[in-house]
Amino acid sequence: MTAPVPEETSFYDAIGGEPTFRRLVKRFYEGVADDPLLRPMYPEEDLGPATERLTLFLMQYWGGPNTYGATRGHPRLRMRHAPFTVDVIARDAWLKHMRDAVDSLDLPEDQHKTLWDYLERAAHFMVNAE
Repeated sequence: MTAPVPEETSFYDAIGGEPTFRRLVKRFYEGVADDPLLRPMYPEEDLGPATERLTLFLMQYWGGPNTYGATRGHPRLRMRHAPFTVDVIARDAWLKHMRDAVDSLDLPEDQHKTLWDYLERAAHFMVNAE
């Protein structure tokens, strides 16, 4: 009899699942709420809907539930952000708040690096203006 092959743990599960992603995004939007450059890019009076969208997206991307896709379809990140001017200044402001949020999680170094590397690449990809 052969031993069952253990299932590979998703990054989502490895870093603590939904509670970790909710803490990450909550901390991120706490910074955005007071940022004079970024806050106008979120037209809703309450950042709650944006918070929920980013949380669901990140959870799905990292192997969690597919709620984002089921409710919003394909992420189409560049298309969804196209109405906003995302230049290097906006990118760097976004990264500043996201760095603070990632650092606040106190993840082990390898997990911190994996998460940060993805977020940094994504931020560079979103730039759509000089």
